[in-house]
Amino acid sequence: MQDFDAQAAAFGARIEDELNTGSLNFPTSFDASLRIKKLADDPDSSLDDIARVIMAEPVLSARLVRMANTLAMNPYGRTVDDVANAVRRVGLSAVRSVAFAVAAEQLAQDHRSRNMRIIASGLWMHSVDVACWSHAIANDVKTVPADTALFAGMMVDIGQFYLVSRASEFPAMEGNIDRFSEFVAIWSDPIGRAILESFGLPDLVLDAYNYEDPYGGTWPPATLSDIVFTATLACETPNPFDSLLGGRRGRWESLLTDPMPAERLDALMQDVREGRQEMLAAISG
Repeated sequence: MQDFDAQAAAFGARIEDELNTGSLNFPTSFDASLRIKKLADDPDSSLDDIARVIMAEPVLSARLVRMANTLAMNPYGRTVDDVANAVRRVGLSAVRSVAFAVAAEQLAQDHRSRNMRIIASGLWMHSVDVACWSHAIANDVKTVPADTALFAGMMVDIGQFYLVSRASEFPAMEGNIDRFSEFVAIWSDPIGRAILESFGLPDLVLDAYNYEDPYGGTWPPATLSDIVFTATLACETPNPFDSLLGGRRGRWESLLTDPMPAERLDALMQDVREGRQEMLAAISG
């Protein structure tokens, strides 16, 4: 118990220092990075093929969108806020370079324990599910571009990913997973926001994680924030930390103040299933 308290205090102090100094260092998915690099090197792969894989990896997505919005890549100031257009703008050479860089970074830093790898896998699946729901809802309601909603949905657990990736430095975290979950609940939102801001993402995406004006349940959701929030309620894959903390959810559509026709809900769910299968197929190769 004392070990956990001491390490939690040290971990919290480390996070607070990184937030204050802007020195966040986030390892990413090595397997996904290699898959992206392989596709980028394959002359038979299209940019859309590569974009589909990148969409399943939040750090690469964010880095490429940020790169696409730099002055060198975007001299006319036309904001890019989705992965497909980011890949088209930066080109295959940059995609290869970024994929190799993050793959090397992951190889050097990935020392997660078995339990943490299981949690990280669960977070990734939850992010994929939220992203697919975000895409399907945006495609249905037409209030924001569907690809932008997909990208924003993949970012939903990025603060928790960061904390899991850093927990290997504090071994007591794994031995007290329930208490670690409470630690994550405290730190994930400020860490997630700091990561997104450090990536220099467009305001449209950053605003999706502004929780000061929560969604009231009116259908259709009017903003990207409302869409992502609805997607987190609708997704079928639970966030592992929510499960560890004993969270329970009812049927998401029951929270809507305006009922959705059954046929429209069925079409939405079919769109989500197809999108999830497509993304999983792309990332697994």
